[in-house]
Amino acid sequence: MINKIIVKILSLFICIWMFSAAPVVAQDPPPPPPSHGDSGNVPGGGAPIGGGSVILLVLGAAYGTKKFYEARTENLES
Repeated sequence: MINKIIVKILSLFICIWMFSAAPVVAQDPPPPPPSHGDSGNVPGGGAPIGGGSVILLVLGAAYGTKKFYEARTENLES
């Protein structure tokens, strides 16, 4: 009985989600910014992303190494 209620609620949630996402996708994109000649502007503003990506990759690798080391030492002790 509880499974039927969960299935009905989940089905209703999925239907609402599908129909609410349709208008968002159907909107027109914003107009392009005005061009003032060849000023060398890069689309997207040319924001640097390299430094933050490297930091996140290094921190992720360090965290993964720590978790791997802890799991390995825990298995060796037991």
